[in-house]
Amino acid sequence: MDTLRLIFGHLLSPAFTLWGSPVTWAEVCAFGLGLWMVERNIRVHPWGWPLAIASSALYALLFADSRLYGEAGLQGFFILVSIWGWRQWLRGTEASGRPLRVRAMSWQGRAAAALITLAAWPALALLLSRNTDSDVPWLDALPTVASITGQWLLARKRVEAWAVWVAVNLFSVGLFMHKALWLTAVLYALFAVLSVAGWLAWRRLAAAPHLRP
Repeated sequence: MDTLRLIFGHLLSPAFTLWGSPVTWAEVCAFGLGLWMVERNIRVHPWGWPLAIASSALYALLFADSRLYGEAGLQGFFILVSIWGWRQWLRGTEASGRPLRVRAMSWQGRAAAALITLAAWPALALLLSRNTDSDVPWLDALPTVASITGQWLLARKRVEAWAVWVAVNLFSVGLFMHKALWLTAVLYALFAVLSVAGWLAWRRLAAAPHLRP
C-alpha cells in the first residue's frame, strides 16, 4: 500500500507549469499514450487497445484528483471495453459470422445510438449531483455517456464512432480548460483533429471493400 501511495504521489506531482497551472507526470504520460493510441486506431491496428488501457488508467487517477468523477469512472469502463475491443479486433465477427470489417451503420442504428446516449445523460448527471461533490455534474455526464457510445462503436469498427469522438473531444476541450487541465485540453483538441482524420480514413475504407482491414 505504501508503495502504491508513493507511485500515485509521484504521478500526481508537477512535471512543469503550463499557463499558470501545474501539469502532472500522469497527465504527461497519458498525453503521449493517448496520441499513440489514436494513431493506431486510425490505422485499424489492434495495438491501439493496450495503449488505451494504459492511458485510461492514468487518466482515471488524474480525473479523480480533479473531482471529475464521471470522467474518472469512465476510464475504468474504458479499460474493460478496451479489453473487449482488443478481442473484437482480433477475433470478432459480424452477425453473418464473417470477421469484423470497417463499415457504416444504418440510419436506424444511428438513431438508436443517439437516443440511448441522450437518455443516459440526465440519469448520470443526477447520479453525480446527488452522490458526489462534483461541481460540474451535467457537463461531466454528457461527454461521459457519449464516450461510452463512441467506444462501443469503435470496438465494432463502425465509421460513426469517429463522428461521436469529434463531438466528445470538442466538448471536452472546454471542460478541461474549465478545470485548468491545460495539457489534457490540448490533447483533446488534437484528438478532435485526429478524429476528423479517422472519420475520413474509415469512410474511405468502408467505401472500398477490398481495402477494409
